[in-house]
Amino acid sequence: MKSGLITAATLLALFAFFNPQTLFSPPHLPLSKDHLHAAQILHVTGALGPESLVFDAQGGGPYTGVADGRILKWEGEDRGWTQFAVTTSNRSDCVRPFAPELEHICGRPLGLKFDKKSGDLYIADAYLGLKVVGPTGGLATEVVTEAEGQPLHFTNDMDISEDEDVIYFTDSSTMFQRRQFMLVLLSGDKSGRLMKYNKSTKEVTVLLRGLAFPNGVALSKDGSFLLVAETTTFRILQLWLHGPKAGQVNTFAVVPGFPDNVRRNSEGHFWVALHAKGSPFAKWISSNPWAGKAMLKLGLNVKQLHSSIAGGKPHAAAVKLSDKGEILEVLEDIEGKTLKFISEVEERDGKLWIASVLMPFIGIYGL
Repeated sequence: MKSGLITAATLLALFAFFNPQTLFSPPHLPLSKDHLHAAQILHVTGALGPESLVFDAQGGGPYTGVADGRILKWEGEDRGWTQFAVTTSNRSDCVRPFAPELEHICGRPLGLKFDKKSGDLYIADAYLGLKVVGPTGGLATEVVTEAEGQPLHFTNDMDISEDEDVIYFTDSSTMFQRRQFMLVLLSGDKSGRLMKYNKSTKEVTVLLRGLAFPNGVALSKDGSFLLVAETTTFRILQLWLHGPKAGQVNTFAVVPGFPDNVRRNSEGHFWVALHAKGSPFAKWISSNPWAGKAMLKLGLNVKQLHSSIAGGKPHAAAVKLSDKGEILEVLEDIEGKTLKFISEVEERDGKLWIASVLMPFIGIYGL
């Protein structure tokens, strides 16, 4: 009772000092172009939440993982989406497009990457760990389920170094699972890890630990460094892999919202998808774990918690960074007319292919 009164008093004090609309509204971003509403929509029929997008070596696809545990492939207008792979054979109950309570059974594929040498598709399944399936698809097999004796709880994203036969991947939390992502954000959880899997030796190495919701992963064009999105802190971390700075970690960029996946384009620049822009309230909550924990005690449901952190108004925002971490471009759908809650931006052949962990479609925007 006492803690509830303290929580209520804290939040009331905030409302007293700030205009609620200003406090919760997504901010205006410098250099922003409100163009993403012009994106073409490609519906993912009978599915929800195409979180990551990838094309095979022949240009086929995109392939995407959806909320019911399947990996789908776009076969063109005539054939539409077909099932390419699954991460578990235990799928008798996996019949609804969205059933969070079954994710640990059906699987929830997040980050996807093709191995260009073998044609194999690697899958970061939030519940089942790192998986792989051959070029013809089917049932994926187990690659990594634990590191240092600690099970993967929230496998999220990856990138593959073809030169070194290594996969870099994130485990967003060792305490919470994907369907508890709001707890990761609000509790101040810093149990996330960045790991390396050597495909030749089958060895898993923890490279970074104590991370606040590590998410998207992307290698630099020359392979000298790796970027990791730390969602809670709005930061993109840079881990140097080679050269005189090898092993050093620094802040590559601070982005104006919650970063999800990071993807490199052919020029060596990086697109960062923002799940939502950071309102003053979101920034304050994210940097004050005690406030987030107090908010959790209010008894709000996941949708209410998400709405308060995401600014209430659905929108879409993506940031393009140089290989030095400078913001080169900001693209938005400010009103959320077409795109919302984007999770990945993949640049290919003059187009941006835009994914969302919550929507039943992907967007295609011509540059």
